[in-house]
Amino acid sequence: MIALLVVACEVAFWVLLAAGLALRYVARKPKLGAAVLLCEPLLEVVLLVVTAIDLKSGAEPDWKHGLAAVYIGFTVGLGHHTIKKVDAWVAHRWFGGPPPVKPPKYGMARAVHEWRSAARWILAAAVALGLLQAAVWYVGPGGDISTLQSWQQKMGLVIGINLIIAGGYTLFPKQPPGDTGADAVGREPADRR
Repeated sequence: MIALLVVACEVAFWVLLAAGLALRYVARKPKLGAAVLLCEPLLEVVLLVVTAIDLKSGAEPDWKHGLAAVYIGFTVGLGHHTIKKVDAWVAHRWFGGPPPVKPPKYGMARAVHEWRSAARWILAAAVALGLLQAAVWYVGPGGDISTLQSWQQKMGLVIGINLIIAGGYTLFPKQPPGDTGADAVGREPADRR
């Protein structure tokens, strides 16, 4: 049941997002659209409560309970950013809005972008880790918590990978093609002056 609820929450996330954007742009009711989008966190609350009830009623913790915690964490860490990106894309694509801002490609601006992205993923993993640890404590020492701990290890990997990627862009900033000098970043090509 938990796995189906996770899938239902993911589908509901996109349905609420589509409904909120339709109200905002098609029906020209931005406040109502925002209200619909604010219902998104209720999905995670429902998932959290159902998961806790399932564990409390004696269900053995398994991969589905871990998946629920990870889903909630990733929605907390990445949901707002996803909504903003989809909103900007819809506004531009169909309603004459400005084009979405593209991430910088080179130099320290790219490193800053990668750290911001890493921060969202690390927040997602940290929330998932916290929920997984709460589930471990909730189940107690008498239950089999190995699957929950396995999910915790995976979230540790997510954090580590994001730190490595962002750190790599900081230590080795990507340079524009053909530019290798220290002053090359941010300089316009000669033919554009």
